[in-house]
Amino acid sequence: MSLMLCWGIRKRKLIMLKEKFFEQNGGLMLQQRLSSTEKGPFETTKIFTAKELEVATNNYHESRVIGEGGYGIVYKGILPNNKVVAIKKSKFGAQIVPTEQIEQFINEVILLMQINHRNVVRLLGCCLETEVPLLVYEFITNGTLFQHIHNKGNEAYTSLSWELRLKIATETAGALAYLHYETNTPIVHRDIKTMNILLDENFIAKVSDFGTSRLIPIDEDQLSTLVQGTVGYLDPEYLQTSQLTEKSDVYSFGVVLGELLTGQKAFSFDKSNNVSQVLAMSLLSLKDDDQFNKFIDDDILNDGNMEVIKEVANLTKRCLRIKGDDRPTMKEVAMELEGLRAMSKHPWMNVDHLDTEESQHLLGAKLPINPYSGYDLECGSSGATTAMYDSMQTQPILNPFDDGR
Repeated sequence: MSLMLCWGIRKRKLIMLKEKFFEQNGGLMLQQRLSSTEKGPFETTKIFTAKELEVATNNYHESRVIGEGGYGIVYKGILPNNKVVAIKKSKFGAQIVPTEQIEQFINEVILLMQINHRNVVRLLGCCLETEVPLLVYEFITNGTLFQHIHNKGNEAYTSLSWELRLKIATETAGALAYLHYETNTPIVHRDIKTMNILLDENFIAKVSDFGTSRLIPIDEDQLSTLVQGTVGYLDPEYLQTSQLTEKSDVYSFGVVLGELLTGQKAFSFDKSNNVSQVLAMSLLSLKDDDQFNKFIDDDILNDGNMEVIKEVANLTKRCLRIKGDDRPTMKEVAMELEGLRAMSKHPWMNVDHLDTEESQHLLGAKLPINPYSGYDLECGSSGATTAMYDSMQTQPILNPFDDGR
């Protein structure tokens, strides 16, 4: 009898604790927002219970871990309908969070749930009954762009042709342009890198990991915040001024283009010689075609249209300009890559005469969402298998030994 009583008391305490966390994490606020919003993109959105995610991950068994970074752990989860998802669980315990920050977090979750772009990893829902909110994402199966470029010789990853690299670059640029311009509240990703570009079974690019993203109020041009990001990809202007703009993503995307062109990592450090190499600086130092050709990845030298490759290299250098105002916008980058991709397929085409509307199709439809302001909270990450979820870490910018991920 006493055992039953103890069990009942313990169960009641656990229920009360879950209710406390749910309210503390803004659960009631999220429920109210979702119920007062037209269904649309929320048809597949769900507030998961702690029990549902425990069952989905076999109680967070170590065999379900598919990635681990500085921020937390990502598990592979299998829902009752056999849908496979990625569940991000923070390593850090809960802290007392001011009410206004909880509201900002809920606003950001709602906005990210509304993003429905084929080249952005979809946030499916969250769980607020735990000490720290858990975020649930679609599961992407084919690794990261980083793995396919840099893990040569590993049978698990495919050597990417130039045609495939150009497609992935075009899709990624389209997704970023969509986030910058096609949402009522512009979203700056802030940590664009090849580890955060996932590939599905058809090698369709999926931009992931919004763990360091920031939503920029529509009445402000810049957002001043603590500098975060990854060595080798950080916009030097942002690093100097702490002013975040859409052009910060443009710079990081320029580094991604550089990796696609050269097969080299964004940042590398040779411990034996105590020498580091920053890919962006190496690309900007190239003076002529001979130097350029020596820098190009051997896998694409005989595989691609050299004229198109050179045009992409020129675009890369424009993205890497020191001053943000001198860089193109992501919308311009996406349109140019779409044109170059078309020209690569049909060399007789004049890129200047491409149908503008056709070039813009990657940018997606404008979301019918209300603008919010004042966001300064991190949201989740997402991923695929094993090392790809390591991308969720917000890496310290002063770590010179980072491998570029």
